[in-house]
Amino acid sequence: PPLYFGGSSDAGSTVAAQEIDKYLTWGEPPADVARKLDGVRDLAEKAGRKLSFGIRLHVIARETTEEAWAAADRLISRLDDATIASAQKVFARMDSVGQARMSALHGGDRSKLEIAPNLWAGVGLVRGGAGTALVGDPATIAERIDEYRRLGIDTFILSGYPHLEEAYRFGELVLPHLPTEHQV
Repeated sequence: PPLYFGGSSDAGSTVAAQEIDKYLTWGEPPADVARKLDGVRDLAEKAGRKLSFGIRLHVIARETTEEAWAAADRLISRLDDATIASAQKVFARMDSVGQARMSALHGGDRSKLEIAPNLWAGVGLVRGGAGTALVGDPATIAERIDEYRRLGIDTFILSGYPHLEEAYRFGELVLPHLPTEHQV
């Protein structure tokens, strides 16, 4: 079976380049993802290997972009500053390069959460790991997915909050906007 692996450290990139079939990354702005993939791709080429790539993102899809952003705002509306600061302190003590990259996207500041068009870092205020979400109407979410696909990503690991409801929304709203020539 193919081996999937993610790691943002130099050691993680080296292991991926030498041993792994599919390198996974968390959702960062596309330019940052492109740089990361290029670096791992170069290491793999030096090792005489070729990797494929995947990304882990949350999705907040609604009929309209306004409804999607309102849903994103509701997800964090009950978080107080002390809770955010406490979570950020925990994340700062971790030795995970990936977690440091996630935290740096927003710096714990709820006013700086749209870090790229339709890419929201609000999940990462209090959740470790994959802390970003694509937010928007179905066509916009499909465009953002295609933007990552053009970088070389062929596997998308998606979720949302609440899990079941967001899975249904994605299937009903976004899937019809994705090209059928790609495996879904």
